[in-house]
Amino acid sequence: MDTTKLCDDIVSWLKEQVFSSGGRGAVFGLSGGIDSAVVGVLCKKAFGEYCTGLIMPCYSPAVDIEHGELLAGSFGIPYKVVYLDEVFDHMLMALEPGSSLKGSEESLAVVNIKPRLRMTVLYYHAAFLHYRVIGTGNKSEIAIGYFTKYGDNAVDLEPLGDLLKEEVRELAVYLEVPPEIIEKKPSAGLWEGQTDEDEMGFTYEELDMFLRGGTVSPEVQEKIEMMQLKSEHKRTMPPVFRPAFGNK
Repeated sequence: MDTTKLCDDIVSWLKEQVFSSGGRGAVFGLSGGIDSAVVGVLCKKAFGEYCTGLIMPCYSPAVDIEHGELLAGSFGIPYKVVYLDEVFDHMLMALEPGSSLKGSEESLAVVNIKPRLRMTVLYYHAAFLHYRVIGTGNKSEIAIGYFTKYGDNAVDLEPLGDLLKEEVRELAVYLEVPPEIIEKKPSAGLWEGQTDEDEMGFTYEELDMFLRGGTVSPEVQEKIEMMQLKSEHKRTMPPVFRPAFGNK
């Protein structure tokens, strides 16, 4: 992979997409992970000071905040920390009065509130600054629906959306993302100790191999294909009913 050309092409694409739509710059989430780090550096290259990284802890590990700030400081990326712990608590209280649910609760119905709150924060800043929301999803995650619907996939542009996880990692090395971010186990930060690979039941290496058309174990193939099937609704627009007699 020609990482220099890839980097230049993504930067040019981001500029074209944002400016042609009337945007002034870019806003993105800085989670402390490798995908958001790569997006942050690319946006900095594309828009200079007209970009903002938002670190949005919501019962998040302290290391995620540290790595988000490390990335921003290393590349001079303007950033802001927006704490969502109390907002999350109030949301749960409104949904389940008297509930004792906490931020570490592993119910997907609960933890999926977190990325949806972050989406709201991103779009608030985008509207206020006339920016576009830049997503951090990669091809591997998108292919199996490993994201929260109307949460981390609710974005305007996906610069990494056609790159496998391993290709994102190569780009991170080329961009000189701090090694502690590159080497950290991928996690959506939904609950304490959560990692992508533990939750998926296979490794990114196996997933990327499958998506490239390679051979994986029958068990892994079955898991991947089942996730693809169950998440198809996440990758398409909502179906629209069309009356047989028309509606004109």
